Amino acid sequence: MSSDTPTRGIAILGSTGSIGTQALDVIREQSDFLHVEVLSAGRNADLLIKQALEFKPNAVVIADPSLRDKVFDALFDEGIKVYAGDESLIQIVEMEGIDMVLTALVGAAGLRPTLSAIRAGKHIALANKETMVVAGELVTSEARKAGVDIHPVDSEHSAIYQCLAGEFHNDLEKIILTASGGPFRGYSSDMLASVTKAQALKHPNWDMGAKITIDSASMMNKGLEVIEAKWLFDLKPEAIDIIVHPQSIIHSIAQFEDGSMKAQMGLPDMKLPIQYALTYPRRLSNTFPRFNFLDYPSLTFEAPDFKAFRNLGLAFDALAKEGNAPAVLNAANEIAVARFLNDEIAFAQLPDVVEHALSRVSFQSAPDLKSLLASDAEARALANEF
Repeated sequence: MSSDTPTRGIAILGSTGSIGTQALDVIREQSDFLHVEVLSAGRNADLLIKQALEFKPNAVVIADPSLRDKVFDALFDEGIKVYAGDESLIQIVEMEGIDMVLTALVGAAGLRPTLSAIRAGKHIALANKETMVVAGELVTSEARKAGVDIHPVDSEHSAIYQCLAGEFHNDLEKIILTASGGPFRGYSSDMLASVTKAQALKHPNWDMGAKITIDSASMMNKGLEVIEAKWLFDLKPEAIDIIVHPQSIIHSIAQFEDGSMKAQMGLPDMKLPIQYALTYPRRLSNTFPRFNFLDYPSLTFEAPDFKAFRNLGLAFDALAKEGNAPAVLNAANEIAVARFLNDEIAFAQLPDVVEHALSRVSFQSAPDLKSLLASDAEARALANEF
């Protein structure tokens, strides 16, 4: 890349989380192509300050207003603008100089900033699957109207995205999303009744934040990915399969109508799909570890266990129902996971909380954004009452 070519300005929403910190690793390595325009964090002011001092963004946002003065004082001499609160996050993504917004927030909190960025004409690197789960139809419609690309960051969706490159005139027959099976692969329902938080937080292959790690352990993460895939790739539910692949080397598979299949492979390292999203359509050289087939002489596959991992079935049911059902599913799950991490419910109760909310929130077949947010709030209240 020539020195006079402008670099791509990136806003990272959730820069102190697992995806955000790995994205900064990518930007650090690809500084000739990428630079940071905006960083945001929830409450981790210390790490946000450290990141801002290194990457010198135009602005930062701390979601917790009580921490605004601390961040402001630390960055004042650098001339970095400091904002606070959720509304600031929604507005900051419209800023000039931002070419792409990496949405790496946890949960439904990513929806409104992502919509704001799309409407401002910013391309999206989406690591927040809940945005598509809650409002996939609305988000994809807004992206089409604005002429904005959504580049998936989840390893599974990135894999399908990569497999479809050069295949835009060929129809998919189906996609196959792979799942590691998490730490409880092979467990029965009875065995899941006694698992601990420490066990659930110990994923065998991936290094992720607490919420997504628990979702992986309960298989809800794969259920959310199925719903996200429906909207990202305009698929019918029956065209999406799941297979358990414990080694996490094949990240997902696209099967075309002639029966041929393309798989994207690599080590389980989130920096690769992050870089692909941020630098698309280019593939840039990097120093990431390389896969060696001789280190993995056997790649194995199993059917998912819908009986033991009930969240999978609940997610497929919500997908088939559409409307506000996926939003209710996601909201109740967020509350359930938070309560589990706070030692208030057992692991085996996670699907019970979700099922409770799904059975009680009134179904809406064609909700607008206001209705989706209302369903989200109602589902959270019901999940908390469970």
